[in-house]
Amino acid sequence: MKRNKRKRAHVFVTGRVQGVLFRESTRKKAQTLGLTGWVRNLVDGRVEAIFEGEESAVDEMISWFSRGPVFAKVDDFKVTEDDYHGEFRDFQINS
Repeated sequence: MKRNKRKRAHVFVTGRVQGVLFRESTRKKAQTLGLTGWVRNLVDGRVEAIFEGEESAVDEMISWFSRGPVFAKVDDFKVTEDDYHGEFRDFQINS
């Protein structure tokens, strides 16, 4: 049986992304997709996250994160993809 490829993505979004349930929505979506990692607000107004898991799930999460939840407005989106590290046990909201 072929094993699915795993990967890691480190992402940043800018726009109306804080105070619109972005982090909680991200956590729920990541858990639904079986991803591990974290999401946090940055003092400069951006939201940062790291996602790890099956390649297709990470790709779906990247696509969702680039738009955000319904009340968010993403103006800029940056993603860096990397090899899977396997360092997280679950997906958390960090402060």
